[in-house]
Amino acid sequence: MEEFILSIIENFKELSYLGIMLALTIEFVPAELVLPLAGFWVFEGDMTLWGTVLAGTIGGTFGPLTLYAVGRFGGRPFLLKFGKFVFINEEKLAKADTFFERNGAMVAFTARFLPGVRTLISIPCGMAKMNVWVFSIYTFLAMFPITFIYVYLGFKLGERWKDVAELANSYILPIGVGVLVIFLLYKFLSIRRKKLINKNIAN
Repeated sequence: MEEFILSIIENFKELSYLGIMLALTIEFVPAELVLPLAGFWVFEGDMTLWGTVLAGTIGGTFGPLTLYAVGRFGGRPFLLKFGKFVFINEEKLAKADTFFERNGAMVAFTARFLPGVRTLISIPCGMAKMNVWVFSIYTFLAMFPITFIYVYLGFKLGERWKDVAELANSYILPIGVGVLVIFLLYKFLSIRRKKLINKNIAN
């Protein structure tokens, strides 16, 4: 399957930066394959680093929008009926739902750094009818550093670009945990501040 996907990605190379964007718009073409390979193309001198990162970030934002639309307009019954054709099942949906319920709108940002939920989290965002602009902005802001890490490592490793996926997780997961901790701290302080304000008003 991986070799088949790689052959598809290679065809997108003829379209240069637009090809990278289009490949990533197909949400179930793994970014873990597209971006390191794009980094290798930078290594070969076919593209520039920052042009590739920007194209990857834009494509990585459009891709989740397709699942967001499925969640918003198709809903859970549609996904349970047809999701099996694109590797979506009840267990994966439940995991994404739980993560969304715990973290709210910020989930569109934080979940991108976490394996297991980063792809499917777009679906509960759509089902909750999150503002599409807020969703897109959070997704773009998360995808930029992730895209940079994958592309840069692909560029640095050159012909060993296939080793990037495992190496990248050692960078991305700690960033995701750090972002999540900061977000939860911010949430805690906001709630505490509201309680203090309400208490002062009551007095």
